[in-house]
Amino acid sequence: MGGNEPQISIREATAEDAELITAVLQASFAEYKAAFTTKAFTATTPTREHLIIRLSEGPIWVAFQGKIIVGTVSAVPKSEGVYLRSLAILPSARGQGIGRLLLKQVEEFALRHGYECVFLSTAPFLAQAIRLYERCGFHRSDEGADELFGTPLFTMVKILKPGE
Repeated sequence: MGGNEPQISIREATAEDAELITAVLQASFAEYKAAFTTKAFTATTPTREHLIIRLSEGPIWVAFQGKIIVGTVSAVPKSEGVYLRSLAILPSARGQGIGRLLLKQVEEFALRHGYECVFLSTAPFLAQAIRLYERCGFHRSDEGADELFGTPLFTMVKILKPGE
């Protein structure tokens, strides 16, 4: 990180953050909109109301740079592990380690609650995100969904080791 960017801080989101989280998701996925089907893009960039519902399904975290929300991620506890969804970083804030910090939040949440793995679904055209997941120890799995409303997907998994 250069000397001019404000420090990154992360906290758990509240319903009051929903509108800003929606804006981050929209801005983060806008460049890929044409690669998604309309329904898949809508599911990937949920409305404020849908985000408030998601808060009851598991925690959502927001990353701040100064006072501006620049990233988000959410976790949904499932029987097979913690499902990571909606990792998004504003294009202007990418390359500063924010994605790695948000992934760490999900992994720490999973370990604290006794889960042994984190898994996610991603689209093959999200190359920058896939590289981040691989650098952070995720690998592709044959399990899981292979599409979302006609947009291709694959699953990635990370087995967690306590104390890492």
